[in-house]
Amino acid sequence: MADIPSHHYIYGTCTDYVTGEEIVDTDDERYRQKIARFLVEEKGFAREELEPRLTIETLFASQFVVSRIEYVVRLDGRRVMVVRYGPGSLVTRERPAIAAARVIDPGQRIPLAVVTNGEDAEVLDTMTGKVLFEGLAGVPCREDLVAMCAFFDFSPYPEERRERELRILNAFDVQVCCVGSPCALPGKEEG
Repeated sequence: MADIPSHHYIYGTCTDYVTGEEIVDTDDERYRQKIARFLVEEKGFAREELEPRLTIETLFASQFVVSRIEYVVRLDGRRVMVVRYGPGSLVTRERPAIAAARVIDPGQRIPLAVVTNGEDAEVLDTMTGKVLFEGLAGVPCREDLVAMCAFFDFSPYPEERRERELRILNAFDVQVCCVGSPCALPGKEEG
């Protein structure tokens, strides 16, 4: 576990529901763990079908950003759904979630993206960008998602359009610290 200074309140550590690893316990992490339990206990996914804490790193205009994808759901060896958490409004989370689903796997576009604040959710079609379902009840259960896979287009996102999606992630996911500038990377003078 990294010792990274934070402006978020840290309660100590907790055990990750999916991996069993010891992780930093924050308010946001408590919501992430709630989402993992929801996907497993209420929606029927196996823990092994959830890929936690994936990241996409971007650097544009001297701005380095690490975009976090809370969970990617994998069924029958194929990534089918991205789940991104963020506190507050869901509508501001839609576009970067779609961008992440389009570029995280160069071999395929992930068909669905879920944005959630832990209390509400939207399920998005990553081909069209349209909201398909609203509310936590709208998040597909495992059985429904397996059936939906027959209709999904998993073709890779066009290479010539990937940079645009990466730029979107970079712009939307930059973390501005409470002091008004990007948070510094550990051991670096500037963010």
